[in-house]
Amino acid sequence: MATDTNSLRITGKVQGRDIVLKGPLSKDEIRNQVWWWQNLHPETSKEREDRLHEYDNSEKDVITTLGGYYEVPDDSRTPEADELVEMVYAELNQDQR
Repeated sequence: MATDTNSLRITGKVQGRDIVLKGPLSKDEIRNQVWWWQNLHPETSKEREDRLHEYDNSEKDVITTLGGYYEVPDDSRTPEADELVEMVYAELNQDQR
């Protein structure tokens, strides 16, 4: 079954950085990319540099999906964060069903 390529791509603005999530991704991959500043093991020098900045909540962190805009919770371990990950996972993995 063919799917619209746009449905497999989600964008966001988190901590002042534009992010693009392209499916399929695992739930852990989604969580790591959305809450990148909380990542304990950054892989690249850019990620290490990004990780050193302090959390800034002066602007809303948002994810844009086909269903609308969703605010990214500050903490990746909350029920709201779990719901966001589930929703993003379902949207990015549509063709895996």
